[in-house]
Amino acid sequence: MKKPDNCVIIIFGASGDLTKRKLMPAIFELYKQNNLPEKFAVLGMASSPLTDTEFRDAMKAAIVKNDSIADVKKIEEFSTRLNYFPMNFKDPGAYNELKNKIRSLSGICGESCNYIFYLATIPSLFAEISVNLGKAGLNKSSSGYSRIIVEKPFGYDLASAIELNNTMHEIFDESQIYRIDHYLGKETVQNVLVTRFANGIFEPIWNRNYVHHIEVTSAENLGIENRGGYYETSGALRDMVQSHLLRLVTLIAMEPPSSFDSDAVRNEQLKVLQSLRKLKPEEIEDSVIRGQYIASTINGKSVKGYREEKDVNPDSRTETYAAVKFYIDNWRWGGVPFYIRTGKQLPTRVTEAVIHFRKTPHYLFKESQNITDNQLILRIQPDEGILLKFGMKEPGSGFKVHNVNMDFHYSDISNIHIPEAYERLIYDCMIGDSTLFLRADAVEEAWKFVEPIQKAWDDDHKVKIYGYPAGTWGPDVADNLIAGGEHITWRYPCKNLADDGVYCEL
Repeated sequence: MKKPDNCVIIIFGASGDLTKRKLMPAIFELYKQNNLPEKFAVLGMASSPLTDTEFRDAMKAAIVKNDSIADVKKIEEFSTRLNYFPMNFKDPGAYNELKNKIRSLSGICGESCNYIFYLATIPSLFAEISVNLGKAGLNKSSSGYSRIIVEKPFGYDLASAIELNNTMHEIFDESQIYRIDHYLGKETVQNVLVTRFANGIFEPIWNRNYVHHIEVTSAENLGIENRGGYYETSGALRDMVQSHLLRLVTLIAMEPPSSFDSDAVRNEQLKVLQSLRKLKPEEIEDSVIRGQYIASTINGKSVKGYREEKDVNPDSRTETYAAVKFYIDNWRWGGVPFYIRTGKQLPTRVTEAVIHFRKTPHYLFKESQNITDNQLILRIQPDEGILLKFGMKEPGSGFKVHNVNMDFHYSDISNIHIPEAYERLIYDCMIGDSTLFLRADAVEEAWKFVEPIQKAWDDDHKVKIYGYPAGTWGPDVADNLIAGGEHITWRYPCKNLADDGVYCEL
């Protein structure tokens, strides 16, 4: 892998959960794999009055928790590169002090040093931090580059996303802004492109002539886990649909790029988002299902409903489940329905995309009545891999067909290091590769698609929100979205936990 240029990584919100669980373990893994610059420093910042030693101890503990077999000596070496600066992010004057602190660290990484600012804070601070960085002159580095990584959600709706883009563009060039969506850093997400464009057997049938429909699922088997305050302002539509799920759709549906240049890839993704058929107000009730988990019993254990969770309004209409049926109006996908769904407190944790191919025009094997369509299943998590479902003859007389699987698991590759999503994305930012990051126009197009749904839910309280027992696959009415004849339904990898136990097909 290409060795990045010397840099200082500055993390706003370094005492938060994201830094401890994801960012610092990812940066350490880059260090362990010898993929960091020869000279680098990490500066963590938060309001907590910590010393360098206290911060280093906290980060070492976070790394060990993430990787219990990590080399203790390596962790100690890495920790000497960590520094801490207590700071009030809302105080403009503090950014001049920050500038002096960064310059003092620049000596660690040599005369030619670059800056990466990582905003791991609450979204309401993104604009304010950006403005203050600009006022302090930290949006440019006299000796190299200055880049900024912004976490999701990038805005809460179309208007706020446009406003945030405009604010940041006054300070940073678009080429300096790296809007991160960690789903795009997953190996199996990137492998969607390789599966399509490196194999001659898939791309010729990857279109409306051979594909019946496509479904994308992101299910979680946990509730909101004491994040009621955050989730009440977010919900499944903002948190998952307009970001992760639409990103997966763009990779599945995009045209082959002219090259693997970042602009060429992102141009094709943008075209998909521009081709999404916007839902009309009268279509939303039939094309979008909104749900909220209610109290249930799972394997003999009582599970509370969403409205009973901490910091949740007892009359809340925030959705913990969302399913959408839509179309992409272009030559490749005209008439092919796409279905996306996401939810909390579902029977299992799984993210996958399923390509359902059309049935044969004339089915010869009448004694086989329960054969499903051919499916290509791209498993994103947790059991990363690819599964192809097709029919084979059962041994014996006659022609009875049986569904079989051709299965590949990333876990079967035991001798290759598979980087975690944040590890890959932080490295890409250091080498200036923006392919897996979101561009301003793509962010706004995604918000344009969900805006009619948001408006309907906010303005019309007659739009139903369906309760579903925790541990089930969401509201029963969601099956009506995808119903289309015999054996055509959502893929259900696991049975409902709230019924009679669980089995998984993963």
